[in-house]
Amino acid sequence: MRAFAQALDLVDDPELIEEYRRHHRRVWPEVVSGLRAIGIRNMRIFLAGSRLFMYYEAPDDFDPSRDYQFYANDPRTREWDELMRRYQRPVPGCPSGRWWMPMEEVFDLESANGSGSAG
Repeated sequence: MRAFAQALDLVDDPELIEEYRRHHRRVWPEVVSGLRAIGIRNMRIFLAGSRLFMYYEAPDDFDPSRDYQFYANDPRTREWDELMRRYQRPVPGCPSGRWWMPMEEVFDLESANGSGSAG
């Protein structure tokens, strides 16, 4: 399994952000099963102000730009994504054609060898 991290902004409007939270407290069952069907595991989305951070694990050969297309082929999951886009905006600097900005891993505690010096 590989870990993935992505960022996205919400429209900076407290009412819309609260609506977004409410939707995610009641995620449609088709969305959950659709994500699992494409191999996603352990997905979590965090919110700080209007910035979202999403972490998930997926098989080693998972390619978000390719595999999310299978998820979006289902009419109900596509409807969810279209609804969520009402609240979302790509972060500044997001590559053209992408919605969620891929994030680079810069540290992994499990891989750290402990050779760094304490400050």
